[in-house]
Amino acid sequence: MTPPRGVVPVPPGPGQESVWDYPRPPRLEATRRHLLVTLGGEVVAETRRGHRVLETSHPPGYYIPWEDVREGTLVPAGGGSVCEWKGAARYWTVRAGGREAPGAAWSYPRPTRSFAAITDAVAFYPSAVECHVDGERVRPQDGGFYGGWITSDVVGPFKGGPGSWGW
Repeated sequence: MTPPRGVVPVPPGPGQESVWDYPRPPRLEATRRHLLVTLGGEVVAETRRGHRVLETSHPPGYYIPWEDVREGTLVPAGGGSVCEWKGAARYWTVRAGGREAPGAAWSYPRPTRSFAAITDAVAFYPSAVECHVDGERVRPQDGGFYGGWITSDVVGPFKGGPGSWGW
């Protein structure tokens, strides 16, 4: 996709991906990377059987199978949202390590056909819980709405910050 006027993509270095090379509509792909989510020093979720969503201008969003989420750490948060690509989302409060992160996770109980692989998976906001990919701590996507995971192997600029709403 051609970046909007005034947006200059960062050229990817060796081993890096540019979010401006990701597709729109987004693509879902399986990943064997080590994904770890913690809160209050306790493991909430850990897997090498995740999926990631790749969408133009967004850092990847990672989804972890429910079987790899520690039992009792997620409780319904209420509310929801709708993604034009994935369908209706449900939100979860994360509880672990004596802490609580309201609405810090979401899932798609009945996603669209293209995203059926994440029916039994959950994603986490790295702004609310600590997330790691292959041992690297994730930086959250700016703006508070999107839940992309920024690592050193992905370059932007990323949607979510000031001035990026129309991207």
